[in-house]
Amino acid sequence: MKKVLIAESAGFCFGVKRAMNMAQKELEEKKSISVYALGPLIHNKQAVEKYENMGLITIDKIDEVNQNLDSEMIIRSHGVSKAIYDEAESKGIKVVDTTCPFVRKIHYIVSKGEEENKEIILLGDKNHPEIIGINGWCKNKAIIFKELNEVKSYNFDRNKEYLVVSQTTMNEKNFEAIIEYLESLGLKLSVKNTICSATSIRQQEARELSQKVEVMVVIGGKHSSNTQKLVKICSEIVDTISIETKDDMQDFDFSKYSVIGVTAGASTPDWIIEESVEFLKEYK
Repeated sequence: MKKVLIAESAGFCFGVKRAMNMAQKELEEKKSISVYALGPLIHNKQAVEKYENMGLITIDKIDEVNQNLDSEMIIRSHGVSKAIYDEAESKGIKVVDTTCPFVRKIHYIVSKGEEENKEIILLGDKNHPEIIGINGWCKNKAIIFKELNEVKSYNFDRNKEYLVVSQTTMNEKNFEAIIEYLESLGLKLSVKNTICSATSIRQQEARELSQKVEVMVVIGGKHSSNTQKLVKICSEIVDTISIETKDDMQDFDFSKYSVIGVTAGASTPDWIIEESVEFLKEYK
C-alpha cells in the first residue's frame, strides 16, 4: 500500500463552501421556481453537473433568464461587475448573491479608489471572471497585469496615484515581486494585499508537502486558477500530475513512487478528493 500524505487545507475554501451551500438551499427550498446561475457556479464541472441535476440552470447572459416564469438568478462566488446588478434590477430579476466576502471587499476598495481618482492596478488574469468582475467596479478602467514582465514594459505616470489590488488566488511570490518592482519606481503607491489568506496557506502547504514526497497529485478543475497555481508550485519541486477525478490517474504509473502527496484546489469537492486518495492507497 502506498503512503499518501494529504494537505490539511485541500478542498473547498470558505467562499466556495458558502456559495455551494447557498445554492443548494435555493434548489431544495424553491423547487417551484427556475433557479439560474450566471456562469458556472464554481470552476469544477463535476460539482456543477451535480447541481444541474438538481435543477440548476447555468447561463452565460442575463438575457437567458426566462422572465415569463417565476425565477431567480445566482451570482457565483467569483463575483460580477456592478453593471450586472444594475441590469438585473432594471429587468426585475431577483438575485441570490453568493459572491465571496473577500472578493466583495475588493469591489469596495476599487470602487472607492476610483472615486478618489486613483489609477487602479489589478494583478491577475484579465480573462478570469473574478478579475472581470472587480474591473467592473472601477468602470472597467483598471490597468491589469498578470506577470512582472508586463509591469516592466508599462510606462507609468509619476504624477498619478496608484492603488494596487490582486486576484484573491494570485501566487504570493509573484505578487511580492511585482510590488517590490513598483515600489522601486518611486510611484505614489497604495498597496492592498487582497490575496485570500486561505490561498496563501494552501500554496505554502503545497510547497512544504512537495518537499516530503516523491510525487504530487493536484486535484481540481482544469480551468480553476487556484488549482493550476498549485500545479505550478508543486511541479517546480517534485514530479506532479494534475487531475480532475480519479479516472485521470488510470493510465499513470505510480509503481516507482512509495510516498505520494495530495492537495486540491478551492473548488474541489470532498467526494472527489476521497475517491482519489482511496485509488492511490489501493494502487498496486
